[in-house]
Amino acid sequence: MHIVILGTGMIGTTVVSEIAKFKDLKKITVIDINQESIDKCLGIANNPKVIGKIASLETEEEIAKLLIGADVAVACLPHSLSLVAIKAAIASKCHLVDLVGSRFTDKMALHKIAQEAGVIIIPGCGVAPGITNFLAAQGIEMLDEAVDAVMSCGGIPRHPVPPLWYQVVFRLESVLGLYTKPAMAVENGELVEYPPLSGLEKITFPNPVGDCESVITDAHSTAFILKDRVKNLYEKTVRYPGHWVKMNVLSELGFLDNNPIVVHGITTTPRAFAERILAPKMIGASNEDITVMRVEVSGIKAGKSIKHTWEMVDLYDHKRKITSMAKTTAIPAALTAKWIALKKITETGVIPIESLIVRERFQPFLDELNSLGIEITYKEENLE
Repeated sequence: MHIVILGTGMIGTTVVSEIAKFKDLKKITVIDINQESIDKCLGIANNPKVIGKIASLETEEEIAKLLIGADVAVACLPHSLSLVAIKAAIASKCHLVDLVGSRFTDKMALHKIAQEAGVIIIPGCGVAPGITNFLAAQGIEMLDEAVDAVMSCGGIPRHPVPPLWYQVVFRLESVLGLYTKPAMAVENGELVEYPPLSGLEKITFPNPVGDCESVITDAHSTAFILKDRVKNLYEKTVRYPGHWVKMNVLSELGFLDNNPIVVHGITTTPRAFAERILAPKMIGASNEDITVMRVEVSGIKAGKSIKHTWEMVDLYDHKRKITSMAKTTAIPAALTAKWIALKKITETGVIPIESLIVRERFQPFLDELNSLGIEITYKEENLE
């Protein structure tokens, strides 16, 4: 079994560390443009089966050459390279697990080509998108008539500090992209689009979290895949109270706009300027974080009104010495790659995870996540 990891940032390094633990693994090749990042990854993995290779990863042709002969690849790359990596995997006939869920329709347009190449491409395979998606899909499967599906998730600091009560775990650029992107949802079985930062509401999680707030964010592939099977579906992003109101003020004032402006003869954008100002305001009191998640699916089963709820409050992993967000994003991708390599997943084409980890695969996958430290609770309620 030969697995290639594209990108050796926080997530890529965690994917490598987890995959290196799997049995029957012959070789892992980690690829990045930065030798220092590769060396750090190799040091953390500390496994003779892991080797590093430097490459630019900028073009489909270059990535395709790197993937030839590999069984599975995991793309831990920026959003801008996601579609490039997928096309490269198809060209090299290598299965691919991709962490990025954006540009879903563009990726699905490659479904037939991937089938003809005999490979499976799984986009959006982290925590959100990822775990939240297949939980929602399974909840719908468990009902005769699904009415509401709400996927709430967020990475928040363990020790929040003012004024924004938030710390950046990955890239601030990606965070602001989430805050400025229109949100796709499903209402009455139809796709609808909400303005950014819409639908502010309170939500509470068990200790040590407590009260939070959420807004509607883009449901990615889930809205497209499940819209014919549920009446209403929303994805929501969670933060501590007060964060969304302050970010909404910045948005209303134009600080998150991406249109070029000229300041003292220098061309920039309000968002680039805001990033410089906000970055030091989004540093937590420590690197400890929490990932919260709740997926609620309600509807009718055998004539009764039922709600299924899955919940997770995951803390910084002191044993692995990684953030909760890194763990809960990387492990689902690593486990999915393992299942492909072991032929527990044999479909071909571009297939989102909510179409794969359901029915007979659902509980075994959830059990393996639990054994790897991602503990998700479940309850069923009779709403009558």
